[in-house]
Amino acid sequence: MTIPSPSPDFSLADLGEEALVSRLVSGIRTSPGVIAGPGDDCAVVESGGPHWELLKTDCIVEGVHFFPGTDPRLVGHKAMNRALSDIAAMGGTPAHALVTLAMDSERSVTEVEGWQNGLLEAASAAGCSVVGGETSRLPVPGAVLTISMTGTVDPDRCIFRSGARPGDLIAVTGKLGGSLASGRHLSFVPRLVEAQWLASHFKPTSMMDLSDGLGSDLPRLAAASGTGFRIEENLLPCHAGVSPEEAIRDGEDYELLFTFPSETFPELAGAWKDRFPGLPLTVVGEMTETRSSTPLGRGWEHYRQG
Repeated sequence: MTIPSPSPDFSLADLGEEALVSRLVSGIRTSPGVIAGPGDDCAVVESGGPHWELLKTDCIVEGVHFFPGTDPRLVGHKAMNRALSDIAAMGGTPAHALVTLAMDSERSVTEVEGWQNGLLEAASAAGCSVVGGETSRLPVPGAVLTISMTGTVDPDRCIFRSGARPGDLIAVTGKLGGSLASGRHLSFVPRLVEAQWLASHFKPTSMMDLSDGLGSDLPRLAAASGTGFRIEENLLPCHAGVSPEEAIRDGEDYELLFTFPSETFPELAGAWKDRFPGLPLTVVGEMTETRSSTPLGRGWEHYRQG
């Protein structure tokens, strides 16, 4: 299905990422066997067996997600771990990955091999097998690393963005903000173990990973669930030297954002502290009725960044 542009002069900078994605997915029609299509951290499809299959693709672009001169191994880590983080957000287990590398002809072989080493290290650490890929040439200086990934999840433990209810508490793992300045966006570890533990012990009503910042991601979760939200900025778990506004806006934290019934909080908080003593779990607000939301500063959005 072709989606017409509003006018010949209407650019992506005018439209923004959210509106662009909405226009593109409006032409997609899912088929039988598709549990969840566009709009969640992964697509979910029936596998013909007892588990559902998770499908994910993600890319990082030089100059957007990493800068020239960045340690190639860390670039590889980031590319693979971003996809793994989305598998985690569904409560799933990663299975297989395909890697596509596109770069200019002047790129050094050493750098490309460094990417590959980082990709393989990150995949191995998560129990994910890299089973193939593709290479291509860019006609201009630059690089794009694309990961396509599959995973599995028990239907009873799959967590979507769309299940939050008014009155549910909102929680985040870890601390937020300052990821780009500190380099944490290259060295984060996807919360696979934590997400699987949550799914099996205290299944959240909704969950996603924080890739674009609380200011972008929480409104997406609320929209998918048909709710509003209220955030207490003074409760946000900020990294040292990071303001609440930066914690909302910065993005690339790759922590878990999830909701759960308020009555389970005492038991969840105690069990979490016992299981993950070095990782904070912080309640930062609650879900509310639709159209009742705390105004938040905007998080990361492609095409509209200055």
